[in-house]
Amino acid sequence: MKATWNGQLLAESDQTIVVEGNHYFPKSSIDCAYFRDSDKTSYCGWKGTANYFHLNVDGETNTDAAWHYPEPLSGANEIRDHIAFWKGVNISA
Repeated sequence: MKATWNGQLLAESDQTIVVEGNHYFPKSSIDCAYFRDSDKTSYCGWKGTANYFHLNVDGETNTDAAWHYPEPLSGANEIRDHIAFWKGVNISA
């Protein structure tokens, strides 16, 4: 699977984990050059607290377009050290 935005490959892996229709990419598969920490968090009752990233590609920013669960609850431990995308990021095979 590949995650792309604004013409740039952000992540690529053949070992994504699909949860609730979202592909979670291993952190080792992302290109960190395009990710910036965000202050945004959200909470899911079975996954825990998500932290977000802004994406920066060619001078354009996609705010809070990626997220991860640094300390997932036990029922979601499989997505520890994985990142998912939304907000126009294209996920394709």
